[in-house]
Amino acid sequence: MTTTSSSILPSELEDLVALFDVRGTDTPTPDAEREAALASPRFGTVFTDHMARISWRQEDGWLDRRIEKYGPLQLDPATAVLHYAQEIFEGMKAYRHDDGSVWTFRPDANAARFARSAHRLALPALSVEDFVGSIAALVRTDAAWVPSGEDSSLYLRPFMFASEAFLGVRPAAEVEYLVIASPVGPYFAGGVKPVSIWVDEEYHRAGPGGTGDAKYGGNYAASLLPQQLAADNGCDQVCFLDAATNTHLEELGGMNVFVVMDDGSVHTPELTGSFLEGVTRSSILRLATDRGHEAVERRIPLTEVVEGLADGTVREIFACGTAAVVTPVGRLLGSTFDRQVGDGEPGALTMEIREQLTGIQYGRVADPHGWMRRLA
Repeated sequence: MTTTSSSILPSELEDLVALFDVRGTDTPTPDAEREAALASPRFGTVFTDHMARISWRQEDGWLDRRIEKYGPLQLDPATAVLHYAQEIFEGMKAYRHDDGSVWTFRPDANAARFARSAHRLALPALSVEDFVGSIAALVRTDAAWVPSGEDSSLYLRPFMFASEAFLGVRPAAEVEYLVIASPVGPYFAGGVKPVSIWVDEEYHRAGPGGTGDAKYGGNYAASLLPQQLAADNGCDQVCFLDAATNTHLEELGGMNVFVVMDDGSVHTPELTGSFLEGVTRSSILRLATDRGHEAVERRIPLTEVVEGLADGTVREIFACGTAAVVTPVGRLLGSTFDRQVGDGEPGALTMEIREQLTGIQYGRVADPHGWMRRLA
């Protein structure tokens, strides 16, 4: 696997954006319609006027970098992704700061994970330069779509799929990479609310040696039935246990999980290869350490958490991911237990970390680690 890992300088970003041929839409969204969408954005239902795209051919490599009109893809019924699920994706956001500039958060980390996912799914590696350049080119083209409301942002979805038309179990010789964007509002309308979590002891999202640490659609498809069962039990989300022993916490359907102990230490399941290494997760580990808390990555037994909620040694639980950033957990349920987390309200450290992280993303507080990258 060949990838480029670097911190791209602002002057270099200009050169990367220039590689993309902008083929503007002939049917731009009217200003009034766009403003109405931005006034009440809904996750993943309204999309900007354009999308970024790069094609790959086995004999030629990556070619035809362009920004083109957002629209349907024409696929042959034999397109490989429809039969063998050879695809990956990422999730990130663009944030409008008070001065009108537009920034994104740790794009190099998303680019590196995208390359790791590609390697696991036998897809061609996309360089950090092409990844970041495609995002910047799209955001600059559709900059008017970046909302400026409180905790609103432009959600970015880079993805890659096997586009070759063939029936046969082998890596595709033709691949398409695209980036689409959707304006989104605050994850928690009306304020941050604790969620209830169902711990599934029957199904697993992924197992050892599988695709769990790749951001791959099949992992999410595997989580849908357990998520449905969680809803049947009155819960907002599902938490999976490890497939090998069925005893240790791993992750939620689409988020990593953290446990705060009564001594102030912050614990999260160690990376085993069977669940995703979240960019938000690694950022929280750094911020917790900066704040003087011991940050621990280890295997966390479910029994320890259940008992800790009963005797007070577990003080807070929260989940994290790109969409919700930090989500407090107020209740943990399973087939044999039902525990309230603390007093059922968002924990103090949970909210402090959330405020600091979102503050960095929106330019409201200092960015000590240089995580933000200006796009426009």
